[in-house]
Amino acid sequence: MSHIAVERNRRRQMNDHLKVLRSLTPSFYIKKGDQASIIGGVIEFIKELHQVLQSLESQKRRKSLSPSPAPSPKTTVQSGPGHSNDPFLLLDHHLGSVKELVACCNSPVADVEAKISGSNVIMRTVSRRIPGQLLKIICLLEKLSFEILHLNVSSMEDTVLYSFVIKIGLECQLSVEELVFEVQKSFSTPTSIIDVK
Repeated sequence: MSHIAVERNRRRQMNDHLKVLRSLTPSFYIKKGDQASIIGGVIEFIKELHQVLQSLESQKRRKSLSPSPAPSPKTTVQSGPGHSNDPFLLLDHHLGSVKELVACCNSPVADVEAKISGSNVIMRTVSRRIPGQLLKIICLLEKLSFEILHLNVSSMEDTVLYSFVIKIGLECQLSVEELVFEVQKSFSTPTSIIDVK
């Protein structure tokens, strides 16, 4: 087989594999049709799936132990990569030695995690699918003077992961611990109680 035929076959296989990857990845992860965009989108999708998996494993461990009835926020300052199984740090290993403020508030209903990243907060919630919950979180964030810069929704069966990048408003007086606690409370608050203004 000539070199040209081998190269043509390799390109055909690469294009076939890229088509499969593109078909397996939700369209909002892939902005363009070029190879780099497809591979970049697949990487982001795999990272999200990895975070969902870690949260589900965490939920399963909590359920196997005696879960506490009331959620309580937990704050940790972490230095450098490899010091925790926190999914936020998995994305930051390439940064070298970093210090991050991460707050978690977990309950049998939902896991809420947030970390400060510059003037923004990266927040993720994992829970079973609850009708109207995303709207409750959005209304709560706006009420607390946060501006939503980016929102990503991933779901697997009856579990949903909401990922937010939110800008801290000038009027905001909440700490990251208070934020996760307020969001956690929204999971047990009836929709009519949250002010939708």
